[in-house]
Amino acid sequence: MINNSTKILLLLTLMSGMLISISSNSWLGAWMGLEINLLSFIPLMSTNKNIYTTEASMKYFIVQALASSTLLFLIIAKSMIEEFYMISNNPLTSIIINTPLLLKGGAAPFHWWFPSIMEGLSWNNCFILMTIQKIAPLMLISYSLNMNTFMWIIILMSVMIGSIGGLNQISIRKILTYSSINHMGWMLAAMNIGENMWIIYFLIYSMLILTIIMIIKLYQISFINQTFLMMNETPLMKFLMFSTLLSLGGLPPFIGFLPKWIIIQYMIINEMNLIISLMVIMSLMTLYYYLRISYASFMISYIETKWNIQYHKNNKIISTTVIMSSISMMGLMLCTMIINIF
Repeated sequence: MINNSTKILLLLTLMSGMLISISSNSWLGAWMGLEINLLSFIPLMSTNKNIYTTEASMKYFIVQALASSTLLFLIIAKSMIEEFYMISNNPLTSIIINTPLLLKGGAAPFHWWFPSIMEGLSWNNCFILMTIQKIAPLMLISYSLNMNTFMWIIILMSVMIGSIGGLNQISIRKILTYSSINHMGWMLAAMNIGENMWIIYFLIYSMLILTIIMIIKLYQISFINQTFLMMNETPLMKFLMFSTLLSLGGLPPFIGFLPKWIIIQYMIINEMNLIISLMVIMSLMTLYYYLRISYASFMISYIETKWNIQYHKNNKIISTTVIMSSISMMGLMLCTMIINIF
């Protein structure tokens, strides 16, 4: 629960910056919204309790300031060459405008800043960085999107780097970061279908990330080996966490598979067989490292010392995670039932 008035103010300005950016009718207004959003998030990142947050906030500021200044420079340059504020929708303009936005969103190969910053943040800030901070760049990309070779290269690189990068990680923050880069590729591919599709994908992804982070934060876990010993006294929470993690990877019985299923079907109909085959193979690699954690945590017997057991009395968080995990598990079946009935 946020009980700090400064944090509430900063969260409000962060959300308002995002709304200004996505509802603006000029690129200058969109840039202004991105700057408000950035300057609100920097104070939220840095805390006195953790030495890594200062480094993370500095890195984040430098990268985002670089992307923002590049975007502003490109907007001014294009508007001087063409009519003021009326930027034509040709492929080169789309590439030029989208590059700084992709850097802001953390898509590969502009992802180099993302894992190191995530490692230095609290779980609340990790959630904001992986979800809320991506809304404005993705929405602006969808406005000026031109599905050319450049965008398909970005999509394939995001999916490949997101899946391969997470294979040798032991930190849960880094695993979720590389998963986020992988999902970024899928969201950009969903934009090819239409504006509604990537929003549906993003909402499902955000719900799954929120559920995982709520459980992880409750048990104060940061590394894979901590999941072996955790929650042996509460196996239900353990089961819910790992089922949500597999849903995030896109395992078919869960709701995480639904948006991927739609994208796969659309791309097969439009004869993009090679691209979607690569995307599915790389998505299976992300599922592999989720399954590896889940298998080790469930199947291998670990002895837990009595003083390591934590009894959590926060019933509100536990009940919320149970509801959200249930939606994750049953969502796909409910969707197919509703489609068949109506």
